[in-house]
Amino acid sequence: MTVVIRDARPEDETRWRELWADYLAFYGVGIAPDITDKTWRRVFDPASAIFMRIAEVDGEVKGFTLCLTHEGTWVRAPDCYLEDLFVAESARGRGLGRALLDDLVALCKKNGWARLYWHTEESNSTARKLYDSYVESDGHIRYRINF
Repeated sequence: MTVVIRDARPEDETRWRELWADYLAFYGVGIAPDITDKTWRRVFDPASAIFMRIAEVDGEVKGFTLCLTHEGTWVRAPDCYLEDLFVAESARGRGLGRALLDDLVALCKKNGWARLYWHTEESNSTARKLYDSYVESDGHIRYRINF
């Protein structure tokens, strides 16, 4: 099995949309099509802080991360927020989630970013097992107001 983690390319759109739909279904949420379209466009917009990394297995796209960088008030360098990480069901348990996270850790170090952080659902025990192998929860609770 050959795993390659790389930047998203325009030709990844169809496969990414399939994985995105599976990701949204996994969390039981619906996103308006125009938001999905805008998300894809932002990945390739130089003015956007959003970027996407792709996990390929033997040349086939099997996973992705969507992240953004931003300034922070407690650090000198930018933070990297991992907003979405998803691996196709057919490729789970083969180390792709770890490869995607390792890639982000390496990008943070290479780019001099101060921190990498993310959230997950408390009940997502599979993801939490992976995440806990990197760092313990810092005890913060997320609050969100939707408008």
